[in-house]
Amino acid sequence: MDTLAHLMAGLTAALSFQNLAFAFVGCMLGTLIGVLPGLGPAAGTAILIPLTFNLDPTGALIMLAAIYYGAMYGGTVTSVLINVPGEAASVITCIDGHEMAKQGRGGTALGIAAIGSFVGGMVATIALIIVAPPLAQIALKFGPPEFFALMLVGLCLITGLGGGSVLAGLIMAILGLLIAMVGIDPVRGAPRFTLGIPSLYDGVGFIPVVMGLFGVAEILLGIQQPRRQIIKADLASLLPSRAEWRRSVGAIGRGTGIGFFLGLIPGVGSIIPTFVAYVFEKRLSKTPERFGHGAIEGVAAPESANNAYANAAMIPLLTLGIPSSPTIAVLMGAFIVNGLTPGPFLFQERPDLVWAVIASFFLGNILLLVLNLPFVGLWARILHLPYPYVCAGTLVFCLIGAYSLEQNVFHIGVMIVCGIIGYGMRRIDMPIAPLVLGLILGPFLEKSLRTSLEMSAGDFSIFLTRPLCLTLLVLAAIVLVASALRLQPRELQEASTS
Repeated sequence: MDTLAHLMAGLTAALSFQNLAFAFVGCMLGTLIGVLPGLGPAAGTAILIPLTFNLDPTGALIMLAAIYYGAMYGGTVTSVLINVPGEAASVITCIDGHEMAKQGRGGTALGIAAIGSFVGGMVATIALIIVAPPLAQIALKFGPPEFFALMLVGLCLITGLGGGSVLAGLIMAILGLLIAMVGIDPVRGAPRFTLGIPSLYDGVGFIPVVMGLFGVAEILLGIQQPRRQIIKADLASLLPSRAEWRRSVGAIGRGTGIGFFLGLIPGVGSIIPTFVAYVFEKRLSKTPERFGHGAIEGVAAPESANNAYANAAMIPLLTLGIPSSPTIAVLMGAFIVNGLTPGPFLFQERPDLVWAVIASFFLGNILLLVLNLPFVGLWARILHLPYPYVCAGTLVFCLIGAYSLEQNVFHIGVMIVCGIIGYGMRRIDMPIAPLVLGLILGPFLEKSLRTSLEMSAGDFSIFLTRPLCLTLLVLAAIVLVASALRLQPRELQEASTS
């Protein structure tokens, strides 16, 4: 009953004209970010954070959350019409969505994607309301050692399950932790790693770093990519036929379930739920040969899993303070910029804000359906914008956003340097997510570690004598070892064929 009362209060706050306008603008901007090739949810959210500097925390977070799940859907338009995923989760949609567009069924592909995204998002939000409060209550029993171990698990999950080399992931995570240590030592009160630069006494700004690593780096990468031809698909008929409905209903339900459950696991990433949903539908189908040639289930299942994952991924963030993907890490940074620490105490200290943001998910999914069914032709026309103009406009926005943080030119320099570094790391296939997560979690890891050692008078055995803490540390080790073993056969095979 308390949950229902909090939800109704949150819904009342979310339905205020001001917050409803923020959700609408967020959905519009998020879809636009998703539609523009080369930008994705993480880059878009990072670039648009400066828009929320002068907003109240509730309105700012409602808008940023709407940008996030709006961008998760927007990538579908480019996947279907030009066979270029707007973000990683839309890669699977290209397989059958683009084939449908070439067959003149592009409107149907975009229509079923919008419907599947709506269903997945709404069901996952309802499940979030049921799961989040008891999980937050359990997390309230954690002490500093348990929080240290829990954040270590989150960092290992992102590092181990992010794909590629585990060693590269660990290097990037450690680099993020080192960057997080720049500034004033919280215990000694003395500057550390500041190189004598006064602007670094407050630490390296999170916003310039992520705007550089995601926004500027994505622009530099996008300039090198050739533009694809846009298919002039028939967008007049957006609703599937009766036969297509029969094939889609089950796919939407199964994709929603897969996306939600995988969204609860930090580090899984947005591409895994869509891939699993697609493979599951193909193996379940009596005619698997249709997949890859325009099967509507190949669009319905991954798109439902995509938005279900996006909403479910908010549960570890809100209840445990663990970001499960780069975009969620950026959102966590937005919480911190607004003076809020995601985690179980947020439900106690600011229930008005938490439940208003959760209630806004319902409104956001409805707004996305309204925006993407009638106006899908508008989003398709945006693809005709000259890409150099898009890049130039995005770069100018990044420069203004970095400067407006504290009216300090130094932040622009940090953003540009991080953009060049991010570009170089992408070119050599180094993962960015562990670095961002290390930067976000670094202060919390250090605080939990130092508090734990103060409790034990400097005895590290405190992490081994508490059962839950020990379990979490063992889990972190298992994740890293399992990830290394999973990659080893592939690396050996590549070495043997070279």
